[in-house]
Amino acid sequence: MEFLRRVIKNAQANPKRIVLPEATEPRTLRASEIILKEKIANLVLLGEESEIKRVANEVGVCIDKVEIIDPKTDKRRNEYAELMLEIMDGKRLMPKDEALKMLNDPLYFAPMMILNGDADGEVAGASHSSADVLRPALRFAKKLPGASLVSSAFFMFVNDPYFGFEGILVFADCAVVPDPTARQLAEIAVATAKTAKGLIGLEPRVAMLSFSTKGSAKHPFVNKVVKATRIAKKMDPQLKIDGELQLDAAIMPDVAQMTAPDSEVAGRANILVFPGLESANIGYNLVHRLAKAEAIGPVLQGLSVPINDLSRGCSVTDIVNMVAITSNQAETLAREEAISEVLAVL
Repeated sequence: MEFLRRVIKNAQANPKRIVLPEATEPRTLRASEIILKEKIANLVLLGEESEIKRVANEVGVCIDKVEIIDPKTDKRRNEYAELMLEIMDGKRLMPKDEALKMLNDPLYFAPMMILNGDADGEVAGASHSSADVLRPALRFAKKLPGASLVSSAFFMFVNDPYFGFEGILVFADCAVVPDPTARQLAEIAVATAKTAKGLIGLEPRVAMLSFSTKGSAKHPFVNKVVKATRIAKKMDPQLKIDGELQLDAAIMPDVAQMTAPDSEVAGRANILVFPGLESANIGYNLVHRLAKAEAIGPVLQGLSVPINDLSRGCSVTDIVNMVAITSNQAETLAREEAISEVLAVL
């Protein structure tokens, strides 16, 4: 897969410091060994060192060169607790003791490392729910300028170059926003286009999915997708986006010719935006499990720092790939921040 080779090569060229909070999870440890061997990233494992090494020995992996930090004893705990209180507008909405207690949890400690400049990104979710991973990030990490929500995208490798971008389709939002409003759906579409273009280099063609194509059905659910498409076009006038489209009209040229002949997206879509989390999550799992497509994600979008979630059914390879993607995101965000600082001076 050329995309993954490019992502890994980019990560190797400028290794980032990536935190893995689930340091006693066997798949995480196996992935860590590969990441170190391939020099994809500089890793930090969070947890009690003796326990991490015990599990590593049990699963037969070597992590001798990995940095291990115990959130319960690290010397920066007070500094991070103060930062947590500062982020909460200095209102002291919780006592410092409570902040210190929260930092015992690696899922809270990891984002504070990034926000304090001690790490570049985080990957978690192999043994925790998306809610567990996202809660600390949403509470303390800022959203990107112009973003009102955090969403996610899955990169689906469907093993058929006929579909999408060289056999890659991007699905959104499969993990975060349960029932998006029309405006939120529009923001998900625009954010996913930016994510896909930045990571893959594709020219986005976004299909806003529904059970109707161009007015073939009447329903408030359809109206939401139509409205979201209209809002997205205003948010990014250059974006190639169309809706509402049924799935077959979005990806099958012959169907598109019959049902949406004037669309520049129908039949050739490479980004599929589902109307809600139910359909998106079911859709990606169907394609992943039944069509044997490789699914990479969810890649989170909308945060000012790269924190990414994993499916609890992820493989070792999935973790390696997500660390590489997170490193790429960290590099992109750093570059954009540097450009913004230069423009602010001019």
